Amino acid sequence: MDVEELRLRLEFEKQTLPLPTQLINKLRLAPDKVEQALSWLNANEHHHIITLSDPLYPPLLAQIIDPPPLLFAKGDISSLLLPSIALVGSRNASPGGIEVANTLAAQLTIEGFSVTSGMALGIDGAAHRGAISAGGSTMAVLGSGLEKIYPQRHRYLYQDIIENGCVISELWPDVGPFAGNFPKRNRIVSGLSVGTVVVEATQKSGSLISARLAMEQNRNVFAVPGSVLSGYHEGCHELIRNGATLVETAADIIEELTSLSHYHLEEVRARHHIEAKSNCSLPFPPLLASVGYETTTIDRVVEHSGQSLDLVLIQMLELELQGWVTAVPGGYVRLKRS
Repeated sequence: MDVEELRLRLEFEKQTLPLPTQLINKLRLAPDKVEQALSWLNANEHHHIITLSDPLYPPLLAQIIDPPPLLFAKGDISSLLLPSIALVGSRNASPGGIEVANTLAAQLTIEGFSVTSGMALGIDGAAHRGAISAGGSTMAVLGSGLEKIYPQRHRYLYQDIIENGCVISELWPDVGPFAGNFPKRNRIVSGLSVGTVVVEATQKSGSLISARLAMEQNRNVFAVPGSVLSGYHEGCHELIRNGATLVETAADIIEELTSLSHYHLEEVRARHHIEAKSNCSLPFPPLLASVGYETTTIDRVVEHSGQSLDLVLIQMLELELQGWVTAVPGGYVRLKRS
């Protein structure tokens, strides 16, 4: 991507989105700003800039009222194509809440979901760690630019997330963590996900913003109940009274979301112009030969097949939809012989 291509993509997004004037003005970028972004992009192979018209733009996020026209990402962007569940909650979480978030995240990734959160202290951090501990994929949406890690206490977690998924921001890489950024980023957390789970929340918790946004985006909302003797769960109990699904284990979430995860795959297939199930008995033979009956990483598939990452991701989705392979934590497993 060069300066002119990035400018053209931004112009396209301005013309096709009902953006407010203030945001349109922000997208009228000075050449040096565009150069800075492209310098950041070219500094590392794991740096990515994804526009709304990009095939790798998350299809569920594209459906919200105000999708970010530009995403900066660090890490493995194939994570963006997995069906995701958001786990959010209080920064001042109880030890029990930390344990619940960790356990739920691990169980969800074992079932093939990616876990999305905001890398904040408390429940967010526990959700990311739970996904990583189970060998799964996790995405962190930051309220700062990707080069301004916040909170600093999570700088090592930040690196772990990059190695096991990706970190994302709509903000330019050098933007600091201003208070107004965080409620706005919550729409991305919920927008990326087929459902949002609130693990612990007081009546004034910022996590309730994510839950409200998820409802507005027509996504499922889940809440974990707790003791009425503490204030940790007042927000969760209120959500349940208002129709959120009560969650005790990951099975409660998965049962509700199974049909939605299939819908997500269909949306991705349509976005990438993947044909319906073919009568061909062996689709993409070189690619299929790259996947073993034990977990094969996507990097291994790309290296063995000799194809580009974008093409591999598209074809692997088709193979999954046809039942030849299945996505598992850490990569793919072949299900049947040719």
